[in-house]
Amino acid sequence: MKTGLSLMEMATEIERQSKLKEDYLVDTRCLKLEPYDSDLYLHMYDNGVEHIEPLGLNQIAHRQIGTHLKIPAVYYDRMQNQNPELLAENVNAWFEQEPSKRLVRTLGGTARAFLSNRYRCIDNLGIAEAVLPILMSMEDARFESCEITESRMYLKVVNPRLEAEVTPGDIVQAGVIISNSEVGLGSVSIQPLVYRLVCKNGMVINDAQTRRNHVGRINNAEENILLYSDETLAADDHAFVLKIQDTVRSAVEETRFSRVVGMMQQAKGAHMNTADIPGIVKLTSREFRITDEESTGILQHLIEGNDLTLYGLSNAVTRHSQDVESYDRATELESIGYTILSMQPAIWNRLNQVALAA
Repeated sequence: MKTGLSLMEMATEIERQSKLKEDYLVDTRCLKLEPYDSDLYLHMYDNGVEHIEPLGLNQIAHRQIGTHLKIPAVYYDRMQNQNPELLAENVNAWFEQEPSKRLVRTLGGTARAFLSNRYRCIDNLGIAEAVLPILMSMEDARFESCEITESRMYLKVVNPRLEAEVTPGDIVQAGVIISNSEVGLGSVSIQPLVYRLVCKNGMVINDAQTRRNHVGRINNAEENILLYSDETLAADDHAFVLKIQDTVRSAVEETRFSRVVGMMQQAKGAHMNTADIPGIVKLTSREFRITDEESTGILQHLIEGNDLTLYGLSNAVTRHSQDVESYDRATELESIGYTILSMQPAIWNRLNQVALAA
């Protein structure tokens, strides 16, 4: 499992960010994208008066603006990199021609998200306040990895009191991952995970999860620009808070954990066609959207692990997750590792046969 922040470091960062956040509900006719040197800044004008200091934009906000205005991503990126004046002209024209109310989420003077006026702000601070007391009350629970990226917050917690052996000496423990995106890139999600002690791998169990989408009532305030303030987890979300807490408690329940351990033991018996190990890894990578660079690292870990089975391949994927730079991608690979582990026997047999035929 990729190393991230300590629990104390993450709590400090959540608190720091909560003081720097501001959200604005804005009529797009009041927005202007303007180039300065090689950068672009978002201005908010109301009757010719600039409402706040110009905002820088991160790539998430840029992508969401392009998506909202139906500007193809390749063309948007080309204009941004090669002709920012043209991009500003395009964006501003569509802001004016097809006006709408948008939620602009900012952090420390940067526009970090450009979202629908139906977006429901369920922020990291509220999620942390809901789940940390439950996690802290679990006896011997271990915060294995925490992180806050531009796109998501992650809490990965292991419960060493619930463990099993896949094979003698290969011990796994139950855990839970809680994630949330404040910028429209994912719902609040609580998923079980399995932690393998021998190589500190984490595997996200992606077919058993509770979600809450960031969708609420349409906000059509009459003001052109409104400083948008909303209680993170308001009274109408009380039932969801209780559901989060119940799900965190049950995510490490024994029946589900035993099922996954049984799948691991079964995968241990699904042997790989050793006539073309690189071919099987390459085909599996294509099947599950793993890049060529990642595939090379996975092959190396598979050979080093000396376990040429479906179980060994899934572990090679989760082991490689520790090597990638992006924490977001590392977590995706932990989930892909489980998807590979749980693939249908017919798919596994087909991958072996195709590699042999090639």
